[in-house]
Amino acid sequence: MLLLCITGLPLIFHEQIDDLLHSQVKPADVPPGTPPANLDRLLGNALAQAPGKVPHFLIWDRDDPSAMFVSVGPTIDADPTNNLLIRMDTHSGAYLDAPDVTGRFTYIMLKLHTDMFAGLPGKLFLGLMGILFCVAIISGIVVYAPSMRKLRFGAYRARRTRVVRWLDVHNLAGILLVAWTLVVGFTGVINTWADLVLKMWQFGQLAEMTAQYKDRPVPSKLTSLNAAVEVATHAVPGMTPSFVAFPGTLFSSKSHYAVFLHGDTPLTSRLLKPALIDAETGKLTDTRDMPWYVTTLFVSQPLHFGDYGGMPLKIVWALLDILTIFILVTGVYLWMRRRKAGVSQERAIANAASIDNPALSS
Repeated sequence: MLLLCITGLPLIFHEQIDDLLHSQVKPADVPPGTPPANLDRLLGNALAQAPGKVPHFLIWDRDDPSAMFVSVGPTIDADPTNNLLIRMDTHSGAYLDAPDVTGRFTYIMLKLHTDMFAGLPGKLFLGLMGILFCVAIISGIVVYAPSMRKLRFGAYRARRTRVVRWLDVHNLAGILLVAWTLVVGFTGVINTWADLVLKMWQFGQLAEMTAQYKDRPVPSKLTSLNAAVEVATHAVPGMTPSFVAFPGTLFSSKSHYAVFLHGDTPLTSRLLKPALIDAETGKLTDTRDMPWYVTTLFVSQPLHFGDYGGMPLKIVWALLDILTIFILVTGVYLWMRRRKAGVSQERAIANAASIDNPALSS
């Protein structure tokens, strides 16, 4: 838990840290209301920077509307986690740069925080730690009331020993942070199940949406990407494209563009709705709301990092994280002191017994 809290602290401000530590090409300044570039032209410009690569995803940058990413790999069925990200200008369609994020400080912190560089086993292990953390919080609530029965709430016994003073501060900080630690702990557990949730969606809803097309061959020529996004946007009014999955990728079928759209409110901007566009005819074939288990994952992700209320909420999240680190450190200190006191008491009893009974000392 100490590892998760320490690595989670810089992740709250990952955009600001990346901007400070890494330079990037700025998109061209354009007047307000300038229409975006044709996506087919933008895609062509991106692929010209990566000969032999094939596109997997087209991703709109949530933090910078003037930029977007094209994720490309060696083949359409290659592992997308190893893809090259090509950053493009949204309005001009021009190439900006291709940042290697794997060496960044924030990427290392993210990997330590999510799976400790151990993949799915690491995620499931951290999920188990999160469950135990929630159990510890709940058990702390249960034992707090009886232990404070003879003291007023928030009592600090300044004249007692240092261990007692640390215990009072530890208990007060812990009970004040109960709600926040439960929320962050529980949403963290949900986030560790992201890979399993994706598999459930793939073999569930996505399989239903594409069942009648499963025996179709891969289209020899794809229809216009720009037209596919326009069809999806008209089919789901009031929502904005978030990313496009190309045919043959994890989020689509062999013969569909999967256009994922989001809303424009703090909550709906985190919820995605897929629209499947036939990659051969360019027609909409299906669009549905995501099932509850995927929606739960989408809601838990920004709630875990405080990434839905701007900088003020991030500062609050950081302060609460620092206070949680303090609670963990003082908890370890108190636990070690208690073990040391217990060992000393056992030795004292053993020494007294050996004095009373010389046979024990021999």
